[in-house]
Amino acid sequence: MNPSGQVAIVTGGGSGLGEATARALAARGAKVAILDVGLDRAQAVAADIGGIAVKCDVSSAEGAEAAVAEVADKLGAARILVNCAGIAIALKTLSKDGPHPLDQYRKVIEVNLIGTFNMIRLVTDRTQKLEPLESGERGVVINTASVAAYDGQIGQAAYSSSKGGVVGMTLPVARDLARSGIRVMTIAPGIFLTPMMAGLPKEAQESLGQQVPFPSRLGQPSEYAALACHIVENQMLNGEVIRLDGAIRMAPR
Repeated sequence: MNPSGQVAIVTGGGSGLGEATARALAARGAKVAILDVGLDRAQAVAADIGGIAVKCDVSSAEGAEAAVAEVADKLGAARILVNCAGIAIALKTLSKDGPHPLDQYRKVIEVNLIGTFNMIRLVTDRTQKLEPLESGERGVVINTASVAAYDGQIGQAAYSSSKGGVVGMTLPVARDLARSGIRVMTIAPGIFLTPMMAGLPKEAQESLGQQVPFPSRLGQPSEYAALACHIVENQMLNGEVIRLDGAIRMAPR
């Protein structure tokens, strides 16, 4: 699909991987809606790229439905959905303070996994009603997992569970939506220079980057965005998870 002129929704688009993807899609002519819980930053990015910003908690059925409806009213139904919204915690299953708090585990699952599915179901319900493009395609969904889905480290039980769920839903959801001409792909990034990483000391960033076989550095959000745009444009990419990680395999800690 050529993104030019098409409506794209990017969750978590106010920063990091989402921001880079929103900028890349806008540069290719897409009409971009940035959905984020942090509205101020989303509005700043939207103003910069000529898009719109909508406050949205992806884990809320009602809130996400209202956000998707607002996008449709302002821009039209989206053909492109990129799910970048997510949270991370570092807590062991058992620690000196006791067992992993269940509410914190549940929160990560609700945002990263349920939130991803929530956006897919709501956005594609509108996409399926659009006229197919010349190729027969109606839309494309790109989810964000993590190498933690495969190589979860100590303290990543909740995060790895949520990202493993995103990996696991990719093929069945792609099969569900194939009859509507909607593709579903997932990107599993390695260690990327997101706002969380940018807050670490330079020495810590370099140390993490050296764990990557090649290139031995942190990934750039623009590299995630480049892959996301290629997925949009390459119709044969469907029902698969792509590791974007420089061949890293995470150690236990």
